Amino acid sequence: MNQNLREDADRIISASLRAVLPDEAVRRALADFHPAGGRTLLVAAGKAAWQMAKAAVDVLGQADGGVVVTKYGHSMGEIPGVRCYEAGHPVPDENSFHATEQALELVKGLTAEDSVLFLLSGGGSALFERPLISGEELRDITKQLLASGADVVEMNTIRKRLSGVKGGRFAQACAPAQVFSVVLSDILGDPLDMIASGPACPDTSACRQAQAVAEKYNLRLSAQARVLLGKETPKDLPNVVTRITGSVRELCAAAEKQCRILGYEPVLLTDRLCCEAREAGSFLASIVKTHAGAGRKLAFIAGGETVVHLTGTGLGGRNQELALAAAPGIAGIPGAAVFSVGSDGTDGPTDAAGGYVDGGTLTALMDRGLDVFSVLRENDAYHALKSVEGLVVTGPTGTNVNDVAVALLNTEGS
Repeated sequence: MNQNLREDADRIISASLRAVLPDEAVRRALADFHPAGGRTLLVAAGKAAWQMAKAAVDVLGQADGGVVVTKYGHSMGEIPGVRCYEAGHPVPDENSFHATEQALELVKGLTAEDSVLFLLSGGGSALFERPLISGEELRDITKQLLASGADVVEMNTIRKRLSGVKGGRFAQACAPAQVFSVVLSDILGDPLDMIASGPACPDTSACRQAQAVAEKYNLRLSAQARVLLGKETPKDLPNVVTRITGSVRELCAAAEKQCRILGYEPVLLTDRLCCEAREAGSFLASIVKTHAGAGRKLAFIAGGETVVHLTGTGLGGRNQELALAAAPGIAGIPGAAVFSVGSDGTDGPTDAAGGYVDGGTLTALMDRGLDVFSVLRENDAYHALKSVEGLVVTGPTGTNVNDVAVALLNTEGS
């Protein structure tokens, strides 16, 4: 492993994540929050829910009651006046359903003088859920969508119609109370009704689109689920005010800034990356090969969210697959590295945030009897990268604004 490149990668990752932590973003958004004078309740859902709720209570001083539901391992202690729950992601579980029921109980019987501060971040689609079908079928449909390679918009178009809180239905449950929604975006272009399936946002998708997604991926659905796909969601929510805060653009900008500090010339390729993870890794490697003889320090940055089509039974995530797929393309190139990380600190069902490879990774893997293409077929990037110290492990970050991938090339003097 090229230790200098790995240290540069770690510095870029650290600086990028610091820039998109939700604390200050929540404080800025709350400057526009003016409760009507009644009770102020807090509900937070998503991977960044605990951090957002903690920042909000610090600003407000107290809440008259609250519920936080976040991913396992993402709750970092007690928050005064707030009950914190951990639940399943990316597939909802019984704890998801129980925590959501507690939130719905909290907002029952409110008046027009009451306010609900609703803090939303990525991951809320699985964590904040009251299924209108059986929990078992909902989990099966979620797994089908994940395995098919459906993108997050397609997934949420389906899920919001099978839910009692998604697609604006949570805001309906809060009425006539005013809902002030603070959203940490994890979807490209920041479509409010798709972030965590839009529990407090009018739904812009139509039934025919949901039915088209079901047909596209040949989803196995019960008769009850098919009926629900034909029922429209709320299109107008006059009791909601929304402030969006944090996005993948800020993540990429922070990566650019740190690259400059380290002496690299950064090039932002896109902040809307949305293709197969393996293709993205191969593409970044091809860019590195094009510029390998430039004799400069270059950094190519791509933000967004790739997808993985499952073909095996191994362990990994989209960022690890992206990095591993770049290894053959940059093999033997001095000063070349590719890394990719999820801003929430978890990549797929693993304890890693992503992966790192450089010009020596392919040889290191071969020395251990590992073939990159076989590993990718098995979707087992985690174990392969772990064997060559190529995992990026940050722990839960408290934020979630998509992923950032960077290709570094340091050929000065070569």
